[in-house]
Amino acid sequence: MQSRAISTTTQLCAVIGNPVGHSLSPALHNAAFDALGLDFVYLAFQVEDVQSALAGMRALRNFRGMSVTIPHKIEAMRYLDEIAEVDRSIGSINTIINDNGRLIGLGTDGPGALKALVDGGAELDGRNVLMLGCGGAARAIAFTLARNARLAKLTLLDINEAMLHGLAVDLKAGTTARIEAEALTDGSLGRAMGTADVIINCTPIGMHPKEDASLVPASLFRPGQVVFDIVYTPLETRLLADARAAGLRVISGVEMFINQAVLQFREFTGVDAPVEVMRRVVMERLKS
Repeated sequence: MQSRAISTTTQLCAVIGNPVGHSLSPALHNAAFDALGLDFVYLAFQVEDVQSALAGMRALRNFRGMSVTIPHKIEAMRYLDEIAEVDRSIGSINTIINDNGRLIGLGTDGPGALKALVDGGAELDGRNVLMLGCGGAARAIAFTLARNARLAKLTLLDINEAMLHGLAVDLKAGTTARIEAEALTDGSLGRAMGTADVIINCTPIGMHPKEDASLVPASLFRPGQVVFDIVYTPLETRLLADARAAGLRVISGVEMFINQAVLQFREFTGVDAPVEVMRRVVMERLKS
């Protein structure tokens, strides 16, 4: 693959987060830009001061697009000029487009996760879904599932009771889904796992530096459950390894990661993403 020349017209895209050292977004997007011969480049920036980072994006007209990851998906909304109504109601975004100094926010996490679940063979209609974590990605996924699937029940568990309560209130106000929310404890997890058909981990547990950790003891798994972990590095988290060993259907976070990146790529460039190129690069990196 021939390297592209960087020029005064090159458009910049980037991911911001803290940490970002694990991110595969630069490899994925740059490979896609190369494949289509687009005058774009994608970098990663570790950011603590979100407001200043977005002010810089606004000032740099060649700074076309931004991916927003942990822990900035909620805070970033405060500094944008326009947010799609569906994403404003969700209260979380992961994509920012710079339209000549006007910053527009939207989300691709929810649709990316829903496609991963459906493609992975997870039945959602009439099922009980257990979601661990209530951060930005969790908000997007919870709203997408509540609005697009006829769930029997969506159960939320988190140690952050303020975020947990906020998401539960917003879901009850913005959807017709049956929502239950409880602080994450051994007892609440055990009860929820007893009825859950689909388990979704939306916490960072399982990624560096907690690769050997899982929130769900293997003893709580039941036959027929589907386990989806939105963590994608490592490719198979401890949660997924334990679920696979128990004979359960598992869905890797890499599927959501690729799906949401494909949608972002279209927003950044205005053209369809070379999906297979993106998938190949991600899988090569994760298996190396």
